[in-house]
Amino acid sequence: MSDLLTIKDRASESRSLECWPVARTTNSRLSDVDFNHIPFGHVFSDHMLAADYENGAWREVQIVPFGPIPMSPSNLTLHYGQSIFEGIKAYKNDQGEVSIFRPDKNFERFLQSATRMAMPAVPREIFLDGMMQLVGLDRDWVPTTEGSSLYIRPVMFAMDDTIGVKPGKKYKFLIMTSPVGPYYNKPLKLYVEDYYVRACEGGVGAAKTAGNYAASLYPTEEVIRKGFDQILWTDAREHKYLQECGTMNLFVVIDGVVLTAGLEEGTILNGVTRDCVIQILRSQGIPVEERPVSIDEVLKAHKNGTLDEVFGSGTAANIIYIKELHYHNQSLVLTPHEKWKVAPQLLKELNDLHAGRAENARDWMWKV
Repeated sequence: MSDLLTIKDRASESRSLECWPVARTTNSRLSDVDFNHIPFGHVFSDHMLAADYENGAWREVQIVPFGPIPMSPSNLTLHYGQSIFEGIKAYKNDQGEVSIFRPDKNFERFLQSATRMAMPAVPREIFLDGMMQLVGLDRDWVPTTEGSSLYIRPVMFAMDDTIGVKPGKKYKFLIMTSPVGPYYNKPLKLYVEDYYVRACEGGVGAAKTAGNYAASLYPTEEVIRKGFDQILWTDAREHKYLQECGTMNLFVVIDGVVLTAGLEEGTILNGVTRDCVIQILRSQGIPVEERPVSIDEVLKAHKNGTLDEVFGSGTAANIIYIKELHYHNQSLVLTPHEKWKVAPQLLKELNDLHAGRAENARDWMWKV
């Protein structure tokens, strides 16, 4: 942890860390972007950081123009899915200063994902210092409209050109960035899934690996066709306990107490925004319980009028209101979010922090 703090302190003192060689683009696409209309994940900044792992060491770390990378049809990842990633955001305040939101927590989770997927650790100076340098180089790509940000996507995958079920020996690590608007722009209707499974105990639910998302695509398309926005996953054993919701962790407020699934079973992602929500609420004296939350408990609370709020949290989504849950032909319609107390205050506090309107008291914003 002390090394992380050293990097953080050094990053805070400088507007741009010059750690790695840079090959600047000769054809910037910045002028082609309409920053008032940015579809999520479709526009990418001018540069990316790239590094290769081979013979037990990372090498050829550099920042280069964003673009395709060569890959063999026999690439190990294409066949066996050895791939992990993270999602991080940078924001620009009214003074034009750029800050990244809690990249140290994403770095820690990235290392945990790498361990679970039998992949090498990426050094701090590549992941964190390299990210600071990359965002500093492409700082003009950070949008300023309300609800927008620069999405940062570190990703690592095997690069061996062999077919065989075993961990790779060669890896590619990339960091790319993308200006984005809001991931969701309205309160969501969720379908409580009781057949398909996102994760089970002993699986890879706590790792941010590509296969978790691939497994969710078909069931999600099915519920969208039924008129819902996302899936609320339940446990694999009984389909009784609420877990994650699409790209978010889930929070339920019952009679003033905030409930969310715990991490001990290793079936849900240890969300960075989830951690922020819990810290903020507890600092305000609002009770938070990390424990199994059953759908029966939610149904009972809705029936007796104590189901106050349901909301999701995540890097891409931030804080998202849930307006309806659908379970076994029952629709649980929530009170309009304009009457809520917990989620709107969380959303305001996080937005104010991102935009520089609130004091960075917890050192969550890393200035570039």
